[in-house]
Amino acid sequence: MKNKVQLITYVDRLTLGTFADLKKMIDGPFKGLFGTVHALPFFDPYDGADAGFDPKDHTIVDPRLGSWDDVRELAKSVDVMADLIVNHVSADGKAFQDFIARGAASDYADMFLTFASVFPDGATEDDLTSIYRPRPGLPFTQMTMKDGSRHLIWTTFTPKQIDINVHSEKGEAYLDSILTRFSEAGIRCIRLDAAGYAIKKPGTSCFMIPETYDFLAQLTNKAKARGMEVLVEIHSYYQDQIEISKKVDRVYDFALPPLIMHALFTADAEPLARWLQVSPRNALTVLDTHDGIGVIDVGAHSDGRPGLLEPDAIHNLVESMHERTNGTSRLATGARASNLDLYQVNSTYFDAIGRRENEYLIARALQFFAPGIPQIYYIGLLGAENDMALLEKTDVGRDINRHYYKKGEVEAALKTPMVAALTDLIRFRNDHPAFGGTFSLGQPARSRIELSWKAEGQWAKLSVDFDKMEAAISHTADDGVTSFRVEA
Repeated sequence: MKNKVQLITYVDRLTLGTFADLKKMIDGPFKGLFGTVHALPFFDPYDGADAGFDPKDHTIVDPRLGSWDDVRELAKSVDVMADLIVNHVSADGKAFQDFIARGAASDYADMFLTFASVFPDGATEDDLTSIYRPRPGLPFTQMTMKDGSRHLIWTTFTPKQIDINVHSEKGEAYLDSILTRFSEAGIRCIRLDAAGYAIKKPGTSCFMIPETYDFLAQLTNKAKARGMEVLVEIHSYYQDQIEISKKVDRVYDFALPPLIMHALFTADAEPLARWLQVSPRNALTVLDTHDGIGVIDVGAHSDGRPGLLEPDAIHNLVESMHERTNGTSRLATGARASNLDLYQVNSTYFDAIGRRENEYLIARALQFFAPGIPQIYYIGLLGAENDMALLEKTDVGRDINRHYYKKGEVEAALKTPMVAALTDLIRFRNDHPAFGGTFSLGQPARSRIELSWKAEGQWAKLSVDFDKMEAAISHTADDGVTSFRVEA
């Protein structure tokens, strides 16, 4: 994976177009900004019940976006990352519809998980309450087969996303077929989406259990054999995340966004500094994603172990976000707006810090200096505000952070002082040789933090004073040592 800033985007929402249009953007106004583009689900259909994370056919590019040939063309300009949706398939897909129609006689009968298939001897109250799910209720949906019989189908996320038995013959062949298609299309990296939920075992949480690690290792080996690197997406307790990082190629640093925001809101940099001392070095760092701003990653463990932030601090953080968005994020978070995820605030990161441009650029500088490879969401790249019109239209909480850019909007955003300063920071992160070396953290102080990189005589240092809300970068250059302020 290239040690350069990555872009994560929907193909259609950034360009209102196709893969060919995205390539024009990468070769044009975004030229030189990104080493990798993570194209969010572009399979058939890309606009299903969960914005592409419930494809009917994971091996087909939705024709409205292009073809695998178009993906290969994009891969000539930039490395491409794609999602392998491990845990589930669409309820509208051919395989599940055949199962509904034919039941046990279906060729796909062993591919889908039911209550009875996981708990053949029944389940106790402890068995069911032990199951981890990031939404209210149990992970089952009652469905009626064509013959009139009823079954409880395992649906971790929504009734339109049917969990599969990844160890079944059909389930394994299904995942293998996706890996092969990705490899043939020149995809260099894959993200395993919802992988932590893939293994179900009675008497466990069914989330990141030992058998899950074994499965991830097997799947990773298959991807590597096809020339692809693997990123695992897991929201979990921070110490568990550190352990997970030792077993996979790449993980996300999901603790970073709330910790940076906590420092901006309170001038308390100590929790951020403590995390940066131990955070995984093989991470992709983020501030914003296509989902909301998560807080579970800095919270306490269910067994009582303390988190990176105290419960009161997390509560104040969430309330501060809502206040700084003038309440718009409340309309998209929790049980509001058809959004049931319990661990996130739905808002753009720019709005969540109150549209304070210098604070936003300081947050990005911290992200770019944190250990790992930075990934920036298209909304964050362009400094977007909460899309209240789209939220009102769809009543889907996450859409507040998923704006559709129309013709001319991207170019206009790139000309604003804040976004121009951000793209300068991106180029600095991509080009300075120090970032290929060793990370170090300066002596922590409550309201100040210093992050440095060194490599073969080259160095770069970010100093932030949260009391004064000022930041500066000093670094080696061809003509000696220079520095600049982080500001719009």
